[in-house]
Amino acid sequence: MPVSFPHFPNSFQEPFTETSKFDPSYNCIAWAATDSNRWYEPDPHGLYFWPSEVPREYSIFAYIELYQHLGYVLCDNSDYEEGYEKVAIFSSDMITASHAARQLDANKWTSKLGRDIDVSHSIFSMSNGYYGQVVQFLKRAIAI
Repeated sequence: MPVSFPHFPNSFQEPFTETSKFDPSYNCIAWAATDSNRWYEPDPHGLYFWPSEVPREYSIFAYIELYQHLGYVLCDNSDYEEGYEKVAIFSSDMITASHAARQLDANKWTSKLGRDIDVSHSIFSMSNGYYGQVVQFLKRAIAI
């Protein structure tokens, strides 16, 4: 079902498609890494999953390190590449990571909206809204 949200103004032009119901057990950072079993967050109290090898901070650089720890490498675009899955890291202030999305195919990405629903969307429809814009793309080979 197509949905649009005021916090994502581009979604009125290119609506999101709801792909799951509310599920508070995982967030966008985990979902982008194909993990729907736990919440990834570098909270200072260690309440959520975060690898000990990665700085426990909300910086873009720490999130890049997280995905590198999970087997991703930096890449410079959102172009679809057969045999790879891509992740986009978003920021609204160019310092703090605010969101991550995973590429599904040449036109669609998937995101988890906080504790709420999962959606599929274009990279355009998610950009320049509540989560800001893409600041880094990463990719890893798809396990067969």
